[in-house]
Amino acid sequence: MSDENGIKSQINYELLVENALKDVVRSALMITQEQGLAGETHFFITFNTNQDYVNIPSRLKESHPDKMTIIIQHQFWDLFVDDNHFEITLSFGGQKEHLSIPFTAITEFNDPSAGFGLQFTMMENNDNVEDISADDSNDTNTGDIAAKSADIVSLDTFRNKS
Repeated sequence: MSDENGIKSQINYELLVENALKDVVRSALMITQEQGLAGETHFFITFNTNQDYVNIPSRLKESHPDKMTIIIQHQFWDLFVDDNHFEITLSFGGQKEHLSIPFTAITEFNDPSAGFGLQFTMMENNDNVEDISADDSNDTNTGDIAAKSADIVSLDTFRNKS
């Protein structure tokens, strides 16, 4: 493959892998949309609140101007998933709030019940993540993330070190 100047371009395998891993997140949410969550399955999803097309209530944006982690577990409503984003209603401080999050904004996905996690590094560095837990988390809070550590798949593992 060459550009307009005849220079041979390389395939961006990191981007291809990241897109494939985001398909895992999309598929997990689509299964949840169709079947709900079984047993102890629950998701921690961290996303960049500044990403284009992220739509969250202003009070949440004000308290989490850069990154936010939501927990999808016992109580959630109106989960809708398409190729580009997902929408969900969660309870924060006893108030139901609707969120719309594009998959490009997701920086981490974790299912502690399965010991499974993904980190995405192409868009943003994951330092200084602000965690928030919805009311529906009941017996799980963001402090449990480390206690239930997952085998996180990081794209750094596949990067050429030369």
